[in-house]
Amino acid sequence: MKQSKQSLEKRVLTVVLPAVIFVAAFVFIPAWTLDYWQGWLFLLTLFIPMFCVMFYMIKFQRKLLEKRLMVKEKREEQAFIQILNTLIFVAAMIIAGLDHRFGWTIVPVWAVIAADIVMLAGYVFFIRTMLYNEYASRIIVVQKGQKVIDTGPYAVIRHPMYSAGILMYLFIPMVLGSFWGMVPLLFIPITLIFRLLDEEKALIKGLKGYKRYMKKVRYRLVPWVW
Repeated sequence: MKQSKQSLEKRVLTVVLPAVIFVAAFVFIPAWTLDYWQGWLFLLTLFIPMFCVMFYMIKFQRKLLEKRLMVKEKREEQAFIQILNTLIFVAAMIIAGLDHRFGWTIVPVWAVIAADIVMLAGYVFFIRTMLYNEYASRIIVVQKGQKVIDTGPYAVIRHPMYSAGILMYLFIPMVLGSFWGMVPLLFIPITLIFRLLDEEKALIKGLKGYKRYMKKVRYRLVPWVW
């Protein structure tokens, strides 16, 4: 048991530490300065909750954490979308950094703070939904013994984690003090819609009771809209 715990913690470090370095590099290198308070605000908003949740999951939700560490998609369509989303995210950070460096746009401080609050709210909703669903893997796969989750946010919309993700991602450039950085992220809702539609195909085929759940919960992302 002790060996398993050490193994899981080591896997967490091998995922989280490169992620911190990766994101920080694409924030500060294009800006070409560390005197970039919006960049520091973004990193703190992104990683402090992540570290807190990681510690919580190591102690109380180890099986769910193991699923969240699975990143290699088995479905070809999902692997393509995963790569595309990464490129979109990187492009947004690079543009935001260049925007800060060359002063293309000026986002008022109040707008940066407001965007940060919205991003954090989306992040909290994402985390809350993830902890509500013991099958919330990062990849699209029907797990052994998996059951339909139809309570909590899943009683209102079928894909609350996607809704939270869209809310969180769209406001990242404003947190970074850039309007131009929002342009690539406008494609995120489109790619996530394609991802969830493909996910539903897999769930219809492999998860017992999912068709009944779709009839019970009609809306995918936004209540009373779609």
